[in-house]
Amino acid sequence: MVITKSIKLETRGEGDIIDITDNVKSCLRGSKLKNGIACVFVPGSTGGLTTVEYEPGVLSDLKNAFERQAPREASYEHNARWGDGNGFSHVRASLLGPSLSVPFSEGALTIGTWQQIIFVDFDNRPRSRALVVQLVGEK
Repeated sequence: MVITKSIKLETRGEGDIIDITDNVKSCLRGSKLKNGIACVFVPGSTGGLTTVEYEPGVLSDLKNAFERQAPREASYEHNARWGDGNGFSHVRASLLGPSLSVPFSEGALTIGTWQQIIFVDFDNRPRSRALVVQLVGEK
């Protein structure tokens, strides 16, 4: 069985990191599925998904790592073409990736105790986002 749901978010942009673990768990609970895979996907090219221990030190380290990998003030061809100043956002999002799959068993995500699912909005402005959650499994 395949069930598709949505998670609506209002973000601040600028590397805003949002813990969406409870949102994904809620989608799973509502589905009544027991075993399968939850896939979360970001429509758009300036956001990404991963898992972390959602605590201030890791969040700061993650933001600093992205600044080192794709500095905001570097020269980006995207900015030259479109003039929107978010070339760094696109590069950072592509490094992180637009989707994440998490198995679930007996109706529960199989994430670790200190592991949360996060959405990172790399864009240079606030955004309204609608993440897609697709649950593939059995009852």
